[in-house]
Amino acid sequence: MTRECPAPAPEAPPSGPVLAEAAVVFAVVLSIHAAVWDRYSWCAVALAVQAFYVQYKWDRLLQQGNAVFQFRMTANSGLLPASMVMPLLGLVMKERCQAAGNRHFERFGVVVAATGMAVALFSSVLALGITRPMPTNTCAISGLAGGVIIYIMKHSLGVGEVIEVLEVLLIFVYLNMILLYLLPRCFTPGEALLVLGGISFVLNQLIKRSLTVVESQEDPVDFLLLVVVVGMVLMGIFFSTLFVFMDSGTWASSIFFHLMTCVLGLGVVLPWLHWLIHRNPVLWLLQFLFRTETRVYLLIYWSLLAMLACLVVLYQNAKRSSSESKKHQAPAITRKYFHFIVVATYIPGIMFDRPLLYVAATVCLAVFIFLEYVRYFRIKPLGHTLRSLLSLFLDERDSGPLILTHIYLLLGMSLPIWLIPRPCTQKGSLGGVRALVPYAGVLAVGVGDTVASIFGSTMGEIRWPGTKKTFEGTMTSIFAQIISVALILIFDSGVDLNYSYAWLLGSISTVSLLEAYTTQIDNLLLPLYLLILLMA
Repeated sequence: MTRECPAPAPEAPPSGPVLAEAAVVFAVVLSIHAAVWDRYSWCAVALAVQAFYVQYKWDRLLQQGNAVFQFRMTANSGLLPASMVMPLLGLVMKERCQAAGNRHFERFGVVVAATGMAVALFSSVLALGITRPMPTNTCAISGLAGGVIIYIMKHSLGVGEVIEVLEVLLIFVYLNMILLYLLPRCFTPGEALLVLGGISFVLNQLIKRSLTVVESQEDPVDFLLLVVVVGMVLMGIFFSTLFVFMDSGTWASSIFFHLMTCVLGLGVVLPWLHWLIHRNPVLWLLQFLFRTETRVYLLIYWSLLAMLACLVVLYQNAKRSSSESKKHQAPAITRKYFHFIVVATYIPGIMFDRPLLYVAATVCLAVFIFLEYVRYFRIKPLGHTLRSLLSLFLDERDSGPLILTHIYLLLGMSLPIWLIPRPCTQKGSLGGVRALVPYAGVLAVGVGDTVASIFGSTMGEIRWPGTKKTFEGTMTSIFAQIISVALILIFDSGVDLNYSYAWLLGSISTVSLLEAYTTQIDNLLLPLYLLILLMA
C-alpha cells in the first residue's frame, strides 16, 4: 500500500504589524522619491518592492528554523526597513552635495546608494536560494527589480565606482559568514544587513583612503572613526578565533588578552592612524581635546554624566541584591534613565562643539566595544563583575552572547553627527529643517522613544493592532519631539526652519509610527530614518 504525503500547509499572509511597518517604510521611500525624482530614486522604489516580497520568505525561514545562521527569534526578519537605509541615505546625500556644488561627495552619495542596493539584493538572493519549494513569483519580482537596478547602475557608475561596490559586497559576504557564525542570535537578518553592510563599507573606505593617503587632505577626525571601527572589529574576530582553542576565563588568558590588546593598539592601530594623518595620533588627540576652554568644560561635564550613569548601574544592582528575587530585572522605565543621560550629553555637544562630540563619541564607542569584549570573554579582573552588573538591564533583544543595546544607543545618537557630509554644509545647504539633522538621534531616540516607552507603559490603554505599543505613547512621543524642536529653536541660533513645519511634523510622525510597529532595534533604525527624512 502506498502512503500519500500530506499536502504542505498553506502559507499564512504577513501579519498586521509587518504590513503596517511596510506601509510606513513605503511612505518614506515614496517621499524621498518625490523629493529626488531621478533614475536612482526609481531604483529605490524597485528595491523596496522586491524587499517587501522577500521579507516574507525570510520570515518563513526564521519560523521554520531553516535559515543558514541562528538569528534573533523575538522579531521578524526586518529586511524591508533595513534594505532601504543605505540607498535612501545615499540618495539624500547626493542631492545635498549636488545642491552645494560638491561633485566628489555627490558621486560618493551615488556609490553609497548603489552599495546599499547591492548588499540588499544579495540578502534577497540568499533568502530565495534556501527557500523550498522555490518561490517562483517572488523570484520573478526580485529578478525583475534586480535587473532594472543593475542596468541603471551599469550605465550610471564609472569603472572605479563599480569596482568599489563589488569590493564592499565581497567584504560583506565574508563578514556575514564570519560574524553570524561567531555571534548566533545577536541579529535579525535586517539588523545583520544594516550593521555588517555599514562595517563593510567603512572597511573598504579605510583601505581605499590608506592607498591614496598622499593625495588626501581630509580631516583627521574622519580617519579616527574609520580606524576605530575597523580596529575593534578585527580585534573581536582575532580574540574570538583565539579563544576557541583556550579558556578565556583564566588569569593566563586574561593577561594574554591585555598584552595582545596593547600590541594591536600600539603596533597596528596607532601606526595606521599615524600613516593617515601624518602626525602623532596621541599628541594630536590631546591637542584636539584641550584646544579651547569650552572643550575643557564639556569634557568635565561629560565626565560627571558618565559617573552618574555608573552610579545608576550600581544603585540598581544594590536594589537587586537587597530584594528577595535574585532574578530581578530593571523595568523599562529604569533603562530609559540612560536615554535622559545621553540626551544631556549630546545636546550641549551639538550646540557648542560638534567636532569634539564627533571625536568623543568615537572614543566612547571604542570603550564600549572593548568593555563588551571583556565581559563576553570573562576577562579578569572585570569580566565577571560586568556580567553581573549588566545582566540587570537585559531585555528580549539581548538574546545572543553579546549585549548590544547600549552600543546601539550610542550609534543611534552618533550616526547623525558622523554621517553629515560636512563639505556639503559649507554653503548653507543644510538650511531649513535640514538644520535639525544633527539632532535626529536626540529627537528620535533620546526624546521620542523614551517618552513613548514611559507614557505608553504607565498611561497607555489603546494598543496599536498586533503590538504592545500604545496610541497614547505614540502621540506623546510626537508631542514631546515637537516641544524639543521648539526648545532647540530657542537655544540654538544656528537652526532656522524657514516655515518648513509641515515636512518636520510629517517626518516626526512617520518615524514615531515606525517605532510603534517595528520589532527591529529602534535605537539604531529610528535615527537613521529621521536623518533621511530631514536631509530630504
